[in-house]
Amino acid sequence: MASDDLSATPGAKMNYLIRRKPATSREELVAHWFANHMPSVIEGQHILAGQNKAHATRYIASLFDAGADGTHSWDGVAQLWYETPPPKADPPHGTTPRDTFQQNAEPYVPWATTEYVVMNGSDRIPVEPLTLNPPFPCTRSGFLKITFLVRALPDTNYADLFTHWLGTHVPNVRGVMKEVGGFRYVVSHSMEPDSEAYAGMAELYFADADSWRRYKATIETDGMEQWVDPAGTLALRGQTEMIGIP
Repeated sequence: MASDDLSATPGAKMNYLIRRKPATSREELVAHWFANHMPSVIEGQHILAGQNKAHATRYIASLFDAGADGTHSWDGVAQLWYETPPPKADPPHGTTPRDTFQQNAEPYVPWATTEYVVMNGSDRIPVEPLTLNPPFPCTRSGFLKITFLVRALPDTNYADLFTHWLGTHVPNVRGVMKEVGGFRYVVSHSMEPDSEAYAGMAELYFADADSWRRYKATIETDGMEQWVDPAGTLALRGQTEMIGIP
């Protein structure tokens, strides 16, 4: 249930969490993701659209920074927006690699979510297509993005969690975001939380690290912790997005 002034984005936001294989360097994964995988995904979606078949209307990939210990829980996430969720991949994507990126990434599966754009802020992160190469994929930076992957405690009542998240936690976070200079805030809830590793995702955009530090110093608990597994929940920093279909 959403609060009175918050409605869901139509359709499904599909998230593909990406982790590289142990022998692959971070730089190698990102190079193949941008150069060898994203162009084929873009082309494939445009072909499907031209055939009036189910296709993604947007495609964005976020890169995650290393944690304090220098390792990556996840290297990034690809997000594609569809009218309805595509079927789960069986076997997972990349089990039989179709490009060099998939050769270097662990197999991955789609995670279907319902998106709520709490604070838009899209004017702060404009899409600027390339001019000396094909326009997409392109990149954008100049922000600090914190992506929370929220894991629920065992036996969680997801209806209660999602109601509290949107009705109580979202206003709390939104108020602090506005106070410290955060400019974009997006929440995504799992469509089938019982079968997923994470109950949802929250994406918070700040102008810089100082705004994020002030956010952490200001935010107060609001009761959401009664449903959230702190050990399994991740807060991943990122400073770059790759745009495939804006």
